[in-house]
Amino acid sequence: MEAIHTQGIWIAERLQQKTMSQEALWQIVTHMGDPKAAFLLMFPLTYFTSRRAGVAVLWVAAISEWLNLVFKWMLFGERPFWWIGESRLFINNPPNVHQFASTCETGPGSPSGHAMVTAAVWWVMVSSLGSFLYSRTHSLLLSAVPYLLYVVTLVAVGLSRIFILAHFPHQVVAGSVTGFILGVVLSRRVPEGRPLLFFVCTSIGLLLSALLLHAGLELLGINLSWSIALAKKWCAHAEWIRLDTAPFSSLTRDCGALLGLGLAQYWKPGGWSLPWAPRALCLALSSMGLYHVNRLPLPVHPQTLFYSLFFIKFIIVPQVVMVFVPGLVHLLTGKNKRD
Repeated sequence: MEAIHTQGIWIAERLQQKTMSQEALWQIVTHMGDPKAAFLLMFPLTYFTSRRAGVAVLWVAAISEWLNLVFKWMLFGERPFWWIGESRLFINNPPNVHQFASTCETGPGSPSGHAMVTAAVWWVMVSSLGSFLYSRTHSLLLSAVPYLLYVVTLVAVGLSRIFILAHFPHQVVAGSVTGFILGVVLSRRVPEGRPLLFFVCTSIGLLLSALLLHAGLELLGINLSWSIALAKKWCAHAEWIRLDTAPFSSLTRDCGALLGLGLAQYWKPGGWSLPWAPRALCLALSSMGLYHVNRLPLPVHPQTLFYSLFFIKFIIVPQVVMVFVPGLVHLLTGKNKRD
């Protein structure tokens, strides 16, 4: 792996040297590929286009990110920004690379979570759009456009992760391939209309199984906090270390979102049937609502409180998109029609 890692560092150096003027663009792309974006951006966008596809996006995002966490705990992947210093291979010939505010993630590096979740979630979106276009136009060329966009998106997200020194190239490839497979498999089994008990059991099951795996590995003498220590040691600025990039943040986000999905379908089975104009209004209002939900400041000490509130925050996300905002718009548009 030393040779692969070394080659990855030189690739990142060349990418930074050639495209440093596009830093702002790479930052936007890497934020769009953040697993959090699947919950806060892609989910509402897809839901108000196709309810089933929206539910599938949230389902696939949660399961694929949870599996990514498990893979990272098992594979112990390095990250470029700390491996450069830890390997001590570049003392006499240090690479000319730079860190950024989004570089210093604290979880292990393999496979790339950004690439894996993006590949899984975007497959749901583009396959749904491709099928819709073909059903309306019967044009293979036009229906292939979303799949071309899919490939371009994966390449862009992968390059952005290499550019900011968050991942090695092989980690990006592994994440993209795994995410694609998960997207194909999971999108065939969308839990639309499942009872609340299914989501309660799924959420609790994922949470407990991850905690048991963590405890088991710790009992075997494996320190799963190794990556956090290295991130703190080699990050260029201490303030770039954020608790919401820690592995348990991903876990609580996934479990909270799945429980929230079950609650939303329980409160309003089948959702509201709205025309396109009210749906566009719902999308705008949901986006604003989720923006403020995401910006809610959470206390980082004690960490148990942070993770509990983070869990609750992502329970709220499906309620905003599937219950609160559509219910409000339905009430207002229904009232206007009666008037």
